[in-house]
Amino acid sequence: MKKLLSYALLAIALSVTTAAVAQEDVTTPVDINQAPAEVLATLPGIGDVKAQAIVEDRNANGPYASLEDLTRVKGIGEGTVQDLDEKVTF
Repeated sequence: MKKLLSYALLAIALSVTTAAVAQEDVTTPVDINQAPAEVLATLPGIGDVKAQAIVEDRNANGPYASLEDLTRVKGIGEGTVQDLDEKVTF
C-alpha cells in the first residue's frame, strides 16, 4: 500500500511538472538527441506519446542527424518536421 501511494504521488508530480513545462513557450532550440520526453513534449506537434516514442527510437536506433530522421517515428510526418525547423538542434 505504501508503494502504491508513492507511485501515485510520483505520477501526480510528473503530470504537474509536464503541464507546467508544456505551458512554457519553446524559445531555445531543444537538443533532440539529449532532451528527456518531458521537454520534447513541449515541441509543436509532439505531445507526450510522440515524445516518448522519440526517446525510445533514439535509444534503439541511435541519435538523429537531421529533422528528416524524425520521420522514422510513427506519427511524425513532413508537416511536423517542418514545424520543428529552428526549434530543435542535434
